[in-house]
Amino acid sequence: MHDLNYQDHYLLTILKSIQTIALVGASIKPARASYRVTRFLLDKGYRVFPVNPQYVGQTIHDLTVVEKLSDIKDSIDMVDIFRRSEDAGETIDEAILICAKTVWTQLDIIDFKAAERAENAGLQVVMDRCPAIEYPRLIGV
Repeated sequence: MHDLNYQDHYLLTILKSIQTIALVGASIKPARASYRVTRFLLDKGYRVFPVNPQYVGQTIHDLTVVEKLSDIKDSIDMVDIFRRSEDAGETIDEAILICAKTVWTQLDIIDFKAAERAENAGLQVVMDRCPAIEYPRLIGV
């Protein structure tokens, strides 16, 4: 079973090594956490690709929203998932197919079986964490 007690070094290594992030479940609504996390990641210098079939073609922080991970033409280092736990596995499987390096699920999003599939495919996995919380804790503001 996957352990949710990640070592700080593991999280720090991921945050320092990634450059491109697909944010699945991105929202155009400023009140939503995914909207704020997108802005946070952009402000930290990451290239972010918002993904949400509800908002295809619309923009979030001047970024055009795409329908699915395979619509992104760049290679993706990390897939940050803002979907319910029961839907996260589908996105994790897509992340495997596009050869992402890491899958990261947001707070309270846990799918142990999908995490095992990702790890078996060679991806790093972080579940039930938020990079907008971990980044300031580990790297600073």
